[in-house]
Amino acid sequence: MRNREGAEMGLITVGILMGLGGTLAMDLWAVLLHRAFGQPKPNWANVGRWSGHTMRGKLFHDDIAVAEPVPSELKLGWAVHYGVGIAYGVIFVLLAGKQWVADPTFLPVWIFALITIAAGWFLLQPGMGLGWALSRTPRPWKGRIMGLVAHTVFGLGMFLTALAL
Repeated sequence: MRNREGAEMGLITVGILMGLGGTLAMDLWAVLLHRAFGQPKPNWANVGRWSGHTMRGKLFHDDIAVAEPVPSELKLGWAVHYGVGIAYGVIFVLLAGKQWVADPTFLPVWIFALITIAAGWFLLQPGMGLGWALSRTPRPWKGRIMGLVAHTVFGLGMFLTALAL
């Protein structure tokens, strides 16, 4: 695992970079969908609000939008978004190991990226009042499919980052 300068990189460093690359790819995908199709961008302030309330001991809300705001919730939401992406990158490389990092293939990282949607479906979304896997939203299947595509883009970003290292 050498970078372009030939310096040795550890698995944790590779995982951090892969997580950053995957999360950035997901964010660029959201910008593209917004500009091309008018798709609303993710509201990271709501994630920050949920995270802030979670740290205070309240995990589930009927509607996070009406919950009491928390200080710097937008910044907190962005930090949680990138922190989770980095954590997923590190977890993936620790599971996949040096052999995968030395010769990355897309299928394992794609499967992992699709599995990570479970945290959103079964923790974040119900916690924010959206129901299990968006079941309390007007079009849950659209949201689920869009989430699977976004996590595919996340996996692709992680894979391309691994190839570039």
